[in-house]
Amino acid sequence: MDALRTVITAVFLAGGCFFIFVSALGIVRFPDFYSRIHPAGKSDTLGHALILTGLMVHEGLDFVSAKLLLIMVFILIVNPTATHALAKAAYISGMKPWEKGDKRH
Repeated sequence: MDALRTVITAVFLAGGCFFIFVSALGIVRFPDFYSRIHPAGKSDTLGHALILTGLMVHEGLDFVSAKLLLIMVFILIVNPTATHALAKAAYISGMKPWEKGDKRH
């Protein structure tokens, strides 16, 4: 049973690390602000959720897992909301989205 828990934990942690790496790569590679906040809001949130799930599986059912669950719920709510607020603030302030043919910013 302990070996199965370790394998499941490793799968969740590896998946989370993959999504965070893809998020960082997207932030570097995309051409403008609006494109860059997409991976920061989506795959970064998923990566953190997978890592926290892996830690909960590793820890088992106890008080630490409950704390990790609360942290995960907080991240799942706050990260997309903050990303949306940043995008809306940038749009209201007059930042124009990138269009095909524009130079990279």
